[in-house]
Amino acid sequence: MSEKDLLCVQDLHFAYNGEGRPVVDGVSLRLGRGEVLAVLGPNGAGKTTLLHTLLGILKPQSGRIWLEGRELSACTRGEISRLVGLVPQFEHVAFEYSVEEYVLMGRAPHLGMLELPSEDDSRLAVESLDQLGLLALRHRSMLELSGGERQMVVLARALAQQARLLLMDEPLAHLDLSNKGRILAAIHRLSDAGVAVVFTTHEPDMVQGVADSVLLMREGRVVASGRTEMVLTSETLSQTYGVGIRVLHVDGVSVVRLEAML
Repeated sequence: MSEKDLLCVQDLHFAYNGEGRPVVDGVSLRLGRGEVLAVLGPNGAGKTTLLHTLLGILKPQSGRIWLEGRELSACTRGEISRLVGLVPQFEHVAFEYSVEEYVLMGRAPHLGMLELPSEDDSRLAVESLDQLGLLALRHRSMLELSGGERQMVVLARALAQQARLLLMDEPLAHLDLSNKGRILAAIHRLSDAGVAVVFTTHEPDMVQGVADSVLLMREGRVVASGRTEMVLTSETLSQTYGVGIRVLHVDGVSVVRLEAML
């Protein structure tokens, strides 16, 4: 493990109930500060499970995870929650919180027991909404939002948390092109600020220009990993998804297409 690594994963194995075929099978990766890693693969590839092991929600049967040079297993939940943020693919909101109240919850890992948010915490929550163009929603109920709006607010909560590593599970799913652009722009800003980002996606085209590196997974195993331009090839994507895929180069931009569409 290098001193520059914010996150280091070595030969990770995880199976639910500790039995059967591993859902994560021998995954290794390294991520430095400000680096962006995209994890691609078909449904059931183990992408979400991998994120949950990195967050410490799931305990692997074998393998090791280091976060800022410390083994994740030696970190307390409070320490992990201050260092690592999660943007889940879907989160159920049971109560009628306002958008601003919900985003303010991102400051909880930095507060003591029974400590109320400060003016600085409130300012950070508002700034996070502003970064994503969501200020107009700040007084709206979370229960009134569309699915796409809610996903953007979940990201705003993660921004308010000010984690050093952000894990995003399918952050582009169910979003229109405008909101996808906002998400990708937010990832760029986080990277520029030194925050490392791991995000899963089904959209190879969206990885171009935002991810420094890519991890391709199939049935829990790594098909290929490395720099984005080296990994996203016709051969590796076809092997990952089990269908014919062509990567075309148009005006210096890589475009991913199913062979049936050509």
